Amino acid sequence: MKDIEELVSGFRRFQRHYFDEHRELFEQLVRQGQAPRVMVIGCSDSRVDPAIILDCDPGDLFVVRNVANLVPPHETGGGYHGTSAALEFAVRGLRVRHVVVLGHAHCGGIRALMGELPLAGGAEFIGPWMSIADPARRAVARDHAAASFNDQARACELEAVRVSLENLASFPFVREAVARGRLAVHGWYFDIEQGALLRFDRGQSRFEAVVEGIRVG
Repeated sequence: MKDIEELVSGFRRFQRHYFDEHRELFEQLVRQGQAPRVMVIGCSDSRVDPAIILDCDPGDLFVVRNVANLVPPHETGGGYHGTSAALEFAVRGLRVRHVVVLGHAHCGGIRALMGELPLAGGAEFIGPWMSIADPARRAVARDHAAASFNDQARACELEAVRVSLENLASFPFVREAVARGRLAVHGWYFDIEQGALLRFDRGQSRFEAVVEGIRVG
């Protein structure tokens, strides 16, 4: 695991190699501004960096990351709405063509929701935030009561992506853009163990592999 000085050294390597070799790209991004076609709502998990796992360059993705890649429902009752603000900026300002909710396996937020990861000193912020996914937890408790905890957690991770897709539809500007054919929303799931990418099929109401995992041996 890297410490702060190693990160500074890493930036020097980035500057010397990537930045210098792609100077024209960065100059273009400064001159023209950003114009990504895709927004990704991903998890803060250190193992799931959207730009890395989707092999993207600077300027390709507009990314917001939070605990468990959740989209809150539309509401204007007050408070700070970081994810909602990013969504509004992406859809209404940048006019992205796609919004991807990117879930993943072994999500700490989902496991906290299910009671496996109690936090030292309590969960002042995690608990209220993860309550967004409580419909997913209830669905898993109802439909997978006999499953192991790991299987329940995976089912909850997938179900939470569906909850976020439903919450996306609660934003009027998202519904309008989708209705006009200007925007498409997607639910994806990254299986860290297998290196697979699953996609939610609305017609079948289930997740299916769009990129199969890598088999060992």
